[in-house]
Amino acid sequence: MTTINIGPIHPSTHGVLRLVAEIDGDTVVRVEPHIGFLHRGVEKLVETRMYMQSPPYMEKLDYVAPMAYDEVYVAAVEKALGVDVKERAMYVRVVLLELQRIASHLLWLGTMANDLGQLFTVFMWAFRDRDMVLRLLEEAAGARMFYVNMRLGGLIRDLPEGFQEKADEVLDYLDKRVKEYEDYLEKNPIFMQRMRGVGILSREDALNLGVTGPVLRGSGVKYDVRKNSPYYVYDKLYFEPQVRNEGDCFARYKVRMLELRSSIRLARMAMEKMPAGDAVGMQIRLILPEAKNRIVTVNRELPRGECFMYLVADPQKPYRLSIRDPSFINLAAFGELAKGARTADLFAILGSLDMVMGGVDR
Repeated sequence: MTTINIGPIHPSTHGVLRLVAEIDGDTVVRVEPHIGFLHRGVEKLVETRMYMQSPPYMEKLDYVAPMAYDEVYVAAVEKALGVDVKERAMYVRVVLLELQRIASHLLWLGTMANDLGQLFTVFMWAFRDRDMVLRLLEEAAGARMFYVNMRLGGLIRDLPEGFQEKADEVLDYLDKRVKEYEDYLEKNPIFMQRMRGVGILSREDALNLGVTGPVLRGSGVKYDVRKNSPYYVYDKLYFEPQVRNEGDCFARYKVRMLELRSSIRLARMAMEKMPAGDAVGMQIRLILPEAKNRIVTVNRELPRGECFMYLVADPQKPYRLSIRDPSFINLAAFGELAKGARTADLFAILGSLDMVMGGVDR
């Protein structure tokens, strides 16, 4: 039996993570993740800031899909203060969140393929296509990465003129590209051998371990917050949670590829059904009306899974904020997934979880 340290540099394609693995020959007997390298104390920090000073901190928790974390925090504040979101703003938020999901999954696809070796081509393709989505988000929010564009009741500004036409063009292109990615990867024997039958998580274990998002749906559990607890206008848009039953790395890959198509359709439907009107929210004010709801909970389907936010409201700032981050929950299952795997499989399994360590460490 040998104990080896992996990281904290080597797994840093997914953030700064250290793995301590016990191996017998080339078989993993036990692996323990060591976290905390990116800890910033965000949950405590927001207690010292007024409500609308905190969205920039939230976005750094998931720096691959920052708008999603911005939205879930602002939604919690809206619920505490009793602020209603404008009808058009609901549709705009759905469009932007689905574009953010597409950008996040494309980044995952590129880095996952790169982790497995000899697939750098996919990395370059995915980042090229992701850049087209980031340009759309930049037009809508004014930034390419950290957007901070959510405002109480709406957004910092409405979609610019001609946005739908540009978005449709990009989505048409991406719809064709997803099939090309699948054709390229699934005919690659290296990719298939390293993904199929590796890191199997049964339906029962997925439920017991509390994993979420594509990791949960890759084990045959048909649960998606957008469908099971709809928010905004998801109940007015037709889609089904994407599920695979195999529970291995390939199933988790396939769920995300199916979700790329699903997000493309959702963004299109939301733009087609979007009513006229105004989507601009309240101007940022540090002094806000007192909270109508002392304790609120909000859950959202982020690209990495379900995020649950618990907020205890005080006048002008949170008394307490607690976050159930999907990356943290999914990483907690890594030890179970890795048992019996080969040492080289650790990185396929790690990549299939699609973690962002900013959310894990908080």
